[in-house]
Amino acid sequence: MTETVRIGGASGFWGETSMSTPQLLTVEGLDYLVYDYLAEITMSIMARARMKDSALGYAPDFVSDVMARNLPDIAAKGVKVLSNAGGVNPSACAAALHQKIADLDLSLKVAVVEGDDILNRADNFADMIEMYSGAAFPPRDRLASMNAYIGAGPIVAALDAGADIVITGRCVDSALTLAAAMHHFGWPADAHDLLAAGSLAGHLLECGPQSTGGNFTDWRSAGDIAGIGYPVAEIEADGQFALSKPEGTTGVVTPASVAEQMLYEIGDPRAYVLPDVVCDFAEVSIVQAGPDRVVVDGARGRAPTGRLKVSATWMDGFRAGYVFQFNGTDARAKATAFAQAGLDRARAVLSKTGAPDFREVSVETFGGRPGDGPYQEITLKAAVRHDDARAVGLFLKEFIGSALATPPGLHGFTGAGRPKPSPVVALFSFLIDASALDLRVSVEGRDIAYVAPDTAVADHESGPSEQPPAVDPASTDLVERSLQDLSWARSGDKGDKANIGVIARHPSYMPWIWAALTPGAVAETFGDLVQGRIERFYLPGTQSMNLLLHEALGGGGVASLRNDAQAKAYAQRLLARPVLIPAGLIVNAQEGQT
Repeated sequence: MTETVRIGGASGFWGETSMSTPQLLTVEGLDYLVYDYLAEITMSIMARARMKDSALGYAPDFVSDVMARNLPDIAAKGVKVLSNAGGVNPSACAAALHQKIADLDLSLKVAVVEGDDILNRADNFADMIEMYSGAAFPPRDRLASMNAYIGAGPIVAALDAGADIVITGRCVDSALTLAAAMHHFGWPADAHDLLAAGSLAGHLLECGPQSTGGNFTDWRSAGDIAGIGYPVAEIEADGQFALSKPEGTTGVVTPASVAEQMLYEIGDPRAYVLPDVVCDFAEVSIVQAGPDRVVVDGARGRAPTGRLKVSATWMDGFRAGYVFQFNGTDARAKATAFAQAGLDRARAVLSKTGAPDFREVSVETFGGRPGDGPYQEITLKAAVRHDDARAVGLFLKEFIGSALATPPGLHGFTGAGRPKPSPVVALFSFLIDASALDLRVSVEGRDIAYVAPDTAVADHESGPSEQPPAVDPASTDLVERSLQDLSWARSGDKGDKANIGVIARHPSYMPWIWAALTPGAVAETFGDLVQGRIERFYLPGTQSMNLLLHEALGGGGVASLRNDAQAKAYAQRLLARPVLIPAGLIVNAQEGQT
């Protein structure tokens, strides 16, 4: 065992660029490559592919593109590969990978982890209710996938048995990295602080270059993003780790870029619940340790809950939409009138046939005035949802068919033809006891004994709630600055919830940011987009806060008709909000005073 294990984060989603693997293989002493491919939407796409062909249901480009091009180098350097590219068919992915290994005349042992797919046991869970909305279990004949999020344990077992490549189904994204550290250092399942540290390292790797300047508030500092570097975690036996990127790549690794990713989609930072551990990131420190290198420490952990989250996807009607542009005077009014005309025509036909109205309608306009004067440029998106695909098709026909009766200024990119109705894949999440799964591990077709840790089932509790020091606006002269002047921020989704992480550019700003971003002020910023409550969490270790906006994404994922159904741009909206701050504080902060 070496004192450090080096792990490269090579993929953050199905469709990620293949440029990451060659650059990461240049890192001296690299031990592992981890590839994350899965999301709830991805699972439903893979499930539909498997319905059509039993040999499909995984990420084929992982084998045909990434591994095919890089396996000789991976084998020569002795780098191990961990990936959830197996989707809903890990054995088929492994079979395709075996064939590629044979074609290249290599000797690599491939392991498969199965048992997360419980679709064939759906009837056993028919009394479950949705853990967020309280909805009833969906009709059995509409289910497309049902997978439990598994942890690091079976991956560790595969590595202990000598596997060079491990293929899983729906494991937790960060579990790939955690498994590598547990295997390398021999961390036991009850070393909760170490498991939290390994999970945090995995969380910082799981979205690829989002830790190294991608999606970063100060994006210009990342340079030419065409050559951005992918993250490398160097983990020590005590759980402390450094994060960096390959030499010669662009991007940036700073406490701010890394903190943005730490807060990304974690909800309560004092109770980030994973299968192996309940993580507390509130006291984590991120310190610059050299050019494009930070040291991360301070993650804490508690015993896991003994439960696993299950994500089921099911077919819940149909949807479709179209995007047009309008320009000229009153472009937004023109666009709105055009969309309403198409809807009115479609609804008139539905009414005549006795069909029900659309279940949901979404009309959004984007853009504004690019310069002085009345001239405007607007993008219009209109979409509908209905139980019958024919009704959705009718909307598309009438919406596009109104083009000759439109107000002036309508235009758009053509050539793709009229869109078609597509199934709405809704998400249904619930919890099961971890003991309900029968996880199976095999290496080169040989079954490996694996016994999951016996974890008591218990509800998780958040750590003690804290807030920044209170401020007294009446005690000083205040000036108005944008939130972006004072902080970095990034947003993402958790089902129908939006998660926005906000990191102060200087510790002295945090109390004033907290005072400004009250639940009421945040609700005002997003208006009708947010229908539920707003929670706030303070992280003193990084002088940051996490916002969780409930019922904020119109159902989330492909079930939503919104243009931003995953809250990717919510942080940008919040960063434009004004914050009142003492007039001299920014100057003092720049001088290092508080």
